Amino acid sequence: MNIGLVIGKDKSTGVPGKNVKPILGRPAAEYAFIAAKYSIIDKIYVSTDSSLIAEIGEKYDSIHIDRPKSLAQPDSLTEDVITHAYDIIRSDIDEKDIDSVSLLFCNNPAIDVILLNKAINFLNSQTEFDSCFSVAKYDMFSPARSRKLDENLEIHPFVSLDSMDNVSSIRDSHGSVYFCDLSIQVMKKRCITDINDGKLPFKWQGKKSKAIITDFGFDIDSKWQEIVIEYWLKNKGYSKNKIPW
Repeated sequence: MNIGLVIGKDKSTGVPGKNVKPILGRPAAEYAFIAAKYSIIDKIYVSTDSSLIAEIGEKYDSIHIDRPKSLAQPDSLTEDVITHAYDIIRSDIDEKDIDSVSLLFCNNPAIDVILLNKAINFLNSQTEFDSCFSVAKYDMFSPARSRKLDENLEIHPFVSLDSMDNVSSIRDSHGSVYFCDLSIQVMKKRCITDINDGKLPFKWQGKKSKAIITDFGFDIDSKWQEIVIEYWLKNKGYSKNKIPW
């Protein structure tokens, strides 16, 4: 059985209300449920402390997992939310029947259902990889270009450049740079049961993860990203009255 786990809390600090902010005529969170419904996911759960997100999930036959206040704080870790939800899921379903868990964020509407199905099918067909995560090529955000500021606002490299070859002003001089955009996140259950063995910063990724290459996207944490995500949705064929899948 392929499980979908949607997560999103009521209050957010970066962009207040981002999980339910209307984007192309729908609350942002609804796109996660749409992706789950039109994919090969068999059963949907939602972990949230938001009654509105829970109500959105009801329209898509999602089972509500009440997210405790302790896991709905600004510093709450995603891995703790996942393990809490998974404990409830496996009390509802015999764990041996769970083949995959797809994690879907309420603030990431840019979920390509075709790629989600591809990831689920791949993961279920083999035992070598722990997970499938989508990545987007963002050479303009290369570690070579990243910077931090000291107390005097002096600019310094964010990371040491000594380990990188051929660093220059050409953005891809040291190779292409990919970022996990967190739209496709499909895991074997061992990624959750052994979550502390996973690689940072996304412990639920497991030890070995297969890349699913997507065009662009991200979980929204700045206002400018809403415009980009709306463009992504339109480009995939979404409108206020149409779901492309």
